[in-house]
Amino acid sequence: MLDTRGYAGIVAYEPSELVVTARCGTPLAELEEILSGNRQMLAFEPPHFGPGATLGGCVAAGLAGPRRAAAGAVRDFVLGVRVLDGRGRDLSFGGRVMKNVAGYDVSRFLVGSMGTLAVLLEVSLKVLPLPAAERSLRLEMNETQALEAMNRWAGEPLPVSATAWCGGRLTVRLSGAQAAVRAAAARIGGEPLAEDEARRFWEAIREQTDSFFADATPLWRLSVPSAAPPIALAGRQLIEWGGALRWCKTEAPAADVRAAAANAGGHATLFRAADKSAGAFAPLSPELLRLHRALKQAFDPAGILGRGRLYPEL
Repeated sequence: MLDTRGYAGIVAYEPSELVVTARCGTPLAELEEILSGNRQMLAFEPPHFGPGATLGGCVAAGLAGPRRAAAGAVRDFVLGVRVLDGRGRDLSFGGRVMKNVAGYDVSRFLVGSMGTLAVLLEVSLKVLPLPAAERSLRLEMNETQALEAMNRWAGEPLPVSATAWCGGRLTVRLSGAQAAVRAAAARIGGEPLAEDEARRFWEAIREQTDSFFADATPLWRLSVPSAAPPIALAGRQLIEWGGALRWCKTEAPAADVRAAAANAGGHATLFRAADKSAGAFAPLSPELLRLHRALKQAFDPAGILGRGRLYPEL
């Protein structure tokens, strides 16, 4: 076991430059507290899934929270990384400014690699200012109506920073300038949530502590085009990211879930389940598997990092 939690701390942070560089073991909560003290944030709103979350784990997992559809994914904010590859080489890619890559962008490519290619040592991230105002609204509507509304709002100049539909209720978060939030709220309508209630709700969605996630039914994460129609799977669903992320709690066979996602133009990941024999990720085509093997060989030829973590063949 290689434990990187001791390698922590902020290496460089200049609030006026909107860039922070920190070591992999830096607690995510500590980093976010420092950013918040300067009215800044990690715009992709990463989940912690517990008090021990670290910056390295956040980037290696590549998971983003409710703000992802409006702000971007984790890889959109990674400017550079320093890593230890499978040969024990200390390598650096990218930098601490926006335009720092010529050729293959290795730093962003490592996002979501689950530590299978290299151990993240340091990460440089772009950060953004906290919004001046936020307001959350709740509307009663069915799934079809919610998907239509979310896609319609996405085509309008509205400061929508998060959406979540479940059980006949659509919750919308607006973020931005006071005037813009106020005007958008009047246009969208619905019931406004109290500030504390809204904060607790979005935190529960991000950290998967909402009651939707509570039982032991397998949890699937379907990534599909936002305009995809309702996906007919037995069980319950929670929809985020304007319709592009469908969480499904279902006992349906893995093949059926993956086929449903593929028919909708996307793919499915088994996010949480007691039985993981079906594999977390959809099987790779021969061409993609060849590319994955070549990359694994380049970064970790002896196969000592995260063996089988992404796919059994790697």
